[in-house]
Amino acid sequence: MPFRLSLFVVLLALGSTGCRTGIPVVDRGEKPPTQDGTIAGYVRTDGDAAVVTRVVRAVAVSTGQKFETTTNNAGTYTLKVPPGRYRLEVELRDGERLSKEPGETQINASDLDPGRNFVITIAR
Repeated sequence: MPFRLSLFVVLLALGSTGCRTGIPVVDRGEKPPTQDGTIAGYVRTDGDAAVVTRVVRAVAVSTGQKFETTTNNAGTYTLKVPPGRYRLEVELRDGERLSKEPGETQINASDLDPGRNFVITIAR
């Protein structure tokens, strides 16, 4: 009989702790960091050839902070940046000029901003 009484007391204690009511749970701990957004696009020539290993830079308009990446074998790039307004730049070489470039872009938390494309014209 003492074993059954002990088991009953343990079960009663466990059951009552899971049913506590009337007190809201408020998490006042640290919050997760702000989620970055993603800027994506391609760099091509005016003849539609992919431009590989070219540096693409996002410059924060308000702070001047720079984020860089390099185009891949398909001429595409993706760049993670914190929320904010950005000006996009691509590295040009001698004899090159931009015939198309994206304007400034506003990135919010977890945004995906695709289609931020560049077209480079090469002097002949």
